[in-house]
Amino acid sequence: MKPNGILKPYFAATWRMYISSIALHAIASIIYAYFPKLLGDFTDRLQSGDLVQHDVVRYSLLLLVIGMGYALLGGYGQYLVMYVGRLFDYITRRRLYTHFSELSEHYYSKNGVGKMLNYFMNDVTGVRESLSMGINQLAMASMLLLSCIGAMMLSDIPFYLIAASVGPLFLIPWIVMRFGPVIRKRSLHVQEALGTMTESAEEQISGIRVTKKFAVEQIMIERFGSDVDRIRDNQLSLVRISSLFQALVPFLGSMSLIMALALGGYLTITDKITLGDFVALTMYIRMLMNPLQQIGNVINTLQRSRASLQRLNELVAIQPDIVEAENAVPIELEQSAIHLQDLTFTYPDASSPALRQIELVIEPGTTLGIVGRTGSGKTTLVKLLLRTYEAPERVIQIGGTSIRGIKLESLRGQIAYVPQDGFLFSTTIGENIAFAKREAGKDEIETAAKQARIYDNIIDFPDGFETKLGEKGITLSGGQRQRTSLARSLMKQAPLMILDDSVSAVDAVTETEIVKTIQEVRRNKTTVIIAHRISALKHADLIIVMDEGRIVQRGKHEELLAQPGQYAELHAIQEEGSRHAAGQ
Repeated sequence: MKPNGILKPYFAATWRMYISSIALHAIASIIYAYFPKLLGDFTDRLQSGDLVQHDVVRYSLLLLVIGMGYALLGGYGQYLVMYVGRLFDYITRRRLYTHFSELSEHYYSKNGVGKMLNYFMNDVTGVRESLSMGINQLAMASMLLLSCIGAMMLSDIPFYLIAASVGPLFLIPWIVMRFGPVIRKRSLHVQEALGTMTESAEEQISGIRVTKKFAVEQIMIERFGSDVDRIRDNQLSLVRISSLFQALVPFLGSMSLIMALALGGYLTITDKITLGDFVALTMYIRMLMNPLQQIGNVINTLQRSRASLQRLNELVAIQPDIVEAENAVPIELEQSAIHLQDLTFTYPDASSPALRQIELVIEPGTTLGIVGRTGSGKTTLVKLLLRTYEAPERVIQIGGTSIRGIKLESLRGQIAYVPQDGFLFSTTIGENIAFAKREAGKDEIETAAKQARIYDNIIDFPDGFETKLGEKGITLSGGQRQRTSLARSLMKQAPLMILDDSVSAVDAVTETEIVKTIQEVRRNKTTVIIAHRISALKHADLIIVMDEGRIVQRGKHEELLAQPGQYAELHAIQEEGSRHAAGQ
């Protein structure tokens, strides 16, 4: 998705409907503008005594035709513009989701879910109301306004009377220029406050169980209340200026009507104009009142929606950090070695590197174990392999090709990543396991569940594999979520599997069974295991120990035990803990 703004591609697809709608409104307004002229003629003939019964029927039928024509043409024009307004929702929300899917992990680390939902809901809705209801009312009001003024100019009403009557209306452009920027600025503040509130609500509702366990409901209520107060203050500020603006526009219309009644009435009683012309004039001015009110409302809405449009345009203008090269090529990861050469990486906005001078070769079909203290760079290393963050040019090569020159779909499609948190979707357990292989049959799903040692837990549920999970898999325990996530990755049968401390929430016996199964099913396939417990990776072909972003030890399990260093110390602590637990 290239940043063309929100409206340009939308209007490119819908401009014909907008032109048709405006044309229909124009024809309907021209027809309706004949109404005061017809009524003025009727009044003059009534006053002169020339009106007969046949004329009453004729005038009545003409007025009926005018009313029906205005309703039918204007109604269909309104349908068209409301239809394309809903089309804006469809096009824009799909575009936003596609854009979000292209943004990197760095963007999501700085922006919460609530803020992004506010784009989908409030901002899109605000712009759509301007494009449908706003444009519809603006087209109807503008066409009717022009038609009425044009009809007055073509009538027998003196030009100076018309000028005096519509003179106050010429102040409207000045009011729009004076109030518009203020309304837009205050609307932007409201949308930003709504985004903050939505983000806060999403976070606090997700953490409601923690809130209850610590009995701090009142503190969280007050914290959320401050966000709501900020919205209230911003909205009241917007309402004050919007209300003043909407009051001034119809006030000018009232001034026009007063001028028409005063000057027109004087000219009528002095026989300068006919009674029919006076009736037509007052009808024209009265007809202008509603369009002026609508124009005021529309301008107010447009100014507020410009704030939402600005936010949406700024969003789609954000360029993804990870961009696929134009000459990117696919790769066969199963037969490719992974080379890391002098890899040093610093997170955006960080002051010091997370990885320093990493030199590593992962041969195809081998198992690599990674161990180290928290914050030593283990997860950062695999994120660079997944290319969720961008490594420096040519420091990571797969099969002799720089990772930046590999198609993203080819790279990530051949990697099964199992994170520690084990995120699950709010659907059935079976669908979560088959997430990467939707065509999988029941037997394949059950086999993957057995390999991950979650099968027995699943069949104990009343609905088995059809059990619906709550949000983020909250129905399951931490260990069950990890094993379900592991089953999902095993189902993928990818050439490279990365286990990022993904068995930390299971007991030692289950861990041993899972590790043994992985050894069997992943034979001759590349596997990277990150773990804090040495028992999960001591079978690895190569183990590296990381500390402060560097590889400080490397070798097989027995070789590292024979060396003084972190690995032997960690092994001794864990072995002592295991003996102590067994003694209990």
